[in-house]
Amino acid sequence: MSVTTVEKLADDMAEAILSGEFAPGSRLDEQILAQRYAVSRTPVREALRQLATTGLIEVRPRRGAIVARVSPAQLEELFVAMGELEATCARLAALSMAPTERRRLQALHDSMGVMADQNDAVAFADANHLLHTMIYAGAHNAVIADATGALRRRLSPFRRAQFQLEGRPPRSHAEHDVVVSAIIRGDALGAHAAMLHHVTLVEQSFEELCASQLGSSAPAGGIETVSA
Repeated sequence: MSVTTVEKLADDMAEAILSGEFAPGSRLDEQILAQRYAVSRTPVREALRQLATTGLIEVRPRRGAIVARVSPAQLEELFVAMGELEATCARLAALSMAPTERRRLQALHDSMGVMADQNDAVAFADANHLLHTMIYAGAHNAVIADATGALRRRLSPFRRAQFQLEGRPPRSHAEHDVVVSAIIRGDALGAHAAMLHHVTLVEQSFEELCASQLGSSAPAGGIETVSA
C-alpha cells in the first residue's frame, strides 16, 4: 500500500467533507468508500485514521467513523494557536537559519511564483506545505517545530481547502513574499508579524470559501456555521 495513495485518499475525503458532500453526523462506511474511490478497505481505514487526527471525523465504538461537527469557536482557537506557533517559527528562522537554508527557502518561494502565475492550485498547495515545513525546521528548535507541525496536521484539510478559491495562490504567494523577505534579511520582528498576518488571511480565505458554499446551497462540511 502506497503512503501517497493513503494521503491522496485522505485529501479527497477531506475535500468531500469540507464541501458538504459528506454531511456532519453522517457515518462513513469503509466498504462504500472503498467502492467509491476504487480501492481496497485497507487504504480507506488508514485514510480515516489520518482524518481522525485532524478532527474532521470521529471514530466511535460500534458506529465507526462519523463526520464531526466543528464549531466556529473551535476552528478559531486552532487558527489562533497556529498563527502564534508559525509566527514564532518565522521569528526564530530569521535569527537561526543558515545561509544555505535561506537560499533554499528563497529558491522554493521563487519557484512558487510560477505556480501562482499559472494559478496551479494543486502544485502550489504541495509547495506551500514544503515552504512552511522549511520555516519550522529553520527555527532550529525541535520542540516548537514538532508542536507546530502537529497542529498544522490538524488544520491541514482546512488550510488546503483555501486554494479552491479563485485567485488564492497569487495572494498567498504575495503574503509569503513578505514573510520570506523578512527571514532572508534576518528581520525577526518583521517575520513574526508577517507570518501572523498570513495565517489570519488563511483563516479568512477558508471562511470566504465556506460562505460561498453556503451561498450556493452547499453546506460547509463539518463546519456548523462560519461567518467572516
